[in-house]
Amino acid sequence: MFIIGIDIAKSAHEAIIMDSDGNVVQKAFRFQNSCTGYNKLLDKVRKFTTHRNQLVFGMESTGHYWLAIYTRLKNEGYQVHVLNPIQSDALRGLYIRQNKSDSRDSFIIAEVIRFGRFSETKVPQEKLHALRELCRNRCFMMDSVSDIKRKVITLLDQVFPEYNHIFTDTFGVASKEILLHYPTPQMLCRIRTSTLTNLLLKYTNGRYGQAKAVEIIETAKATFGVADTCGVYAELIQNYIKQIKFTLSQIECMDEKIAALMADFKTPITTITGIGPTLAAVILSEIGDISRFKSADKLAAFAGVDPTVKQSGDFVGYKNHMSKRGSPYLRRALWMASTSAVRHDPMFRAYYEKKAAEGMKYMKIIGHVTKKMTSVIFAVLRDNKPYQPMIPASVC
Repeated sequence: MFIIGIDIAKSAHEAIIMDSDGNVVQKAFRFQNSCTGYNKLLDKVRKFTTHRNQLVFGMESTGHYWLAIYTRLKNEGYQVHVLNPIQSDALRGLYIRQNKSDSRDSFIIAEVIRFGRFSETKVPQEKLHALRELCRNRCFMMDSVSDIKRKVITLLDQVFPEYNHIFTDTFGVASKEILLHYPTPQMLCRIRTSTLTNLLLKYTNGRYGQAKAVEIIETAKATFGVADTCGVYAELIQNYIKQIKFTLSQIECMDEKIAALMADFKTPITTITGIGPTLAAVILSEIGDISRFKSADKLAAFAGVDPTVKQSGDFVGYKNHMSKRGSPYLRRALWMASTSAVRHDPMFRAYYEKKAAEGMKYMKIIGHVTKKMTSVIFAVLRDNKPYQPMIPASVC
């Protein structure tokens, strides 16, 4: 049996080959993160054996750089173990580097594999990475939609300042259609009442009709906004509305792919109040294997929802605001889940009311709730059991 430890980097990896007795049979060598580099790795390995069942590869899940070589090795039938860095850190501490240029990481990874003292992740790495990419890019697209909406509001404030009073949601289905076809007061004043009525009936499922159409047209006639004499406002608003609709349609497609990937993860996280399929996907993809974290506090630190600490000499002070270190995507998802749980979950609601009774303001309370949500998520994932809300006599 031969063990190949691979230290992952961005452009070039490092590998070492040892036998089952711990003897290094091939000292550390570098190879590029490319087809040529991959072939160099296999050429080195095949000098010792051509039987794939006699080879074991090991690497750490460093960023996303490990994914290409991991996938290639798995597809070609090799046995590959992906370690969380925390599993090799314990052994790494036993080796003292005499020289900073010494190659140790690939050796340590191989030793961890040889000793067999590691827990194989139960999370499929390729799908986890794909889920993380989908969720992070979904977040980017949602933010881009918000940016475009602010652009539209700015334009409407100039050309049609009364528009924000016409609909509860400026970007509801019917409102978007009106802005797409008749983006300025001048264009609204030129259409027939019956035309606008039919549009409203179609996109509000009959909720609004002629009365709303008359209200919109009369408001347009009396607008205090600037005249769109050059047609610039109309063109900009129409383009932005098209972008919003297109991006939202792409997000819907992404949600379908996220749901399909989530079906492969047998997780009870969606049993927690406030965590639907999309938030669950974000949280799970950012956390990965829960065994990476020894406690809920470690997970809170990873998410950046732990309190900041200031230390000087013998003084240690704990500030009340979040440290905001770690994954911003996870922290954002936890915050959203917490605000929902406060409204719908009796335990979180009771905890919120207890903090409110202590005189805390809303944002500070939600910070505490988010820390508690992190503890609940940690327990549910660790035990792999559905969430059961419990309200103690004294809410802690």
